[in-house]
Amino acid sequence: MITEIVILAMIAAFLGLRLYSVLGRRSEHEEEVIPHRFERSDAPAQQEAQPRAAAQPVALRSGDNRAPANEAGIRAIASADQGFDLLAFLEGAKGAYAMVLESFWKGDKETLRELTDDDVYESFAGAIDAREAAGETLDNRLIRIEDATVRSAELDGRTARIAVLFVADIAAVTRDADGNVVAGSLDDAIESRDVWTFTRNVGSTDPNWILDETDEG
Repeated sequence: MITEIVILAMIAAFLGLRLYSVLGRRSEHEEEVIPHRFERSDAPAQQEAQPRAAAQPVALRSGDNRAPANEAGIRAIASADQGFDLLAFLEGAKGAYAMVLESFWKGDKETLRELTDDDVYESFAGAIDAREAAGETLDNRLIRIEDATVRSAELDGRTARIAVLFVADIAAVTRDADGNVVAGSLDDAIESRDVWTFTRNVGSTDPNWILDETDEG
């Protein structure tokens, strides 16, 4: 009887050890940390076996979208003008967009003369003259510029030409000679989409770009 008890105890101990061994391995496997898809891997050998990613294309907007079709023009301009920086250009273009609009709304021809070429200036000046003749004033507000995207870019000889699509929210109000609102509302901003083309001689010491053309987007 004692012998049978000892044998059963040995069998139970053996089975217990086997069960612990199996569960222990499973537990260790389940607790293993599996890296997420975008986490840095700690296996350098595996990383070295993978091909390196190609260089990213030039960003052609102030946000995070890209327009590869225009990269050739941007690269040509950057090659001819070592000081050209696309992101700085887009920030400057947004500043020029705001300045031109505000100058036009206020009837500031002097500032418009500095920022635009002859054709664009004459168009703005003519509209200002017609507005003044009608005794009307504009009380517009540029609420925000939502986006500025390169629509096209090219280098024609030494002249760089970049067209930018601006998407902006503008509150527009037209007042008569007595200050009464005859059109629009400052409470409702309207989305405006404009394509403005800027030009610059890349060989010039003047770093400023000139507004060469305006169109609706």
